Amino acid sequence: MRAVARRWLALHAEIQAHEQELDRMVRCRAPALMASHGISTITVAEMLILVRDNPERIKSEAALAKMYGVCPIPASSGKTIRMRLNRGGNRQANASIYRVAIVRMRDDEKTKVYATRRTAEGKTRREIVRCIKRYIIREIYRHLCAPPDLLRAD
Repeated sequence: MRAVARRWLALHAEIQAHEQELDRMVRCRAPALMASHGISTITVAEMLILVRDNPERIKSEAALAKMYGVCPIPASSGKTIRMRLNRGGNRQANASIYRVAIVRMRDDEKTKVYATRRTAEGKTRREIVRCIKRYIIREIYRHLCAPPDLLRAD
């Protein structure tokens, strides 16, 4: 039992060292994104993996949304006009965006107000989450992919 406990402690210390190094690397690459509400080190690391070292290849926020599987698809029929989520794209990245959206809906005051307003407009929770995910993609694009001249215009 002692040998197992020592092994567990060694592995735990190694995991903490790797997490600290990952946090340092992510903060160096995307400090503004790390400051955003609800976005953790692992989430930003997943985003950086998807964007990779060449963010210039992503030409627009819509292209990034398609890569993440967050772009809306028309799902209208008859008199109703609505959108639904794309089931394509990178599913792990989409799941990380979903987690950020849920954290923001639970803890962030601005997002709570937005969700309440959209609920009053008749939107379902699923549609509200879709809209919040798209907003998060805009934020990611601004921090990771947008050309410097586009950032100065904001």
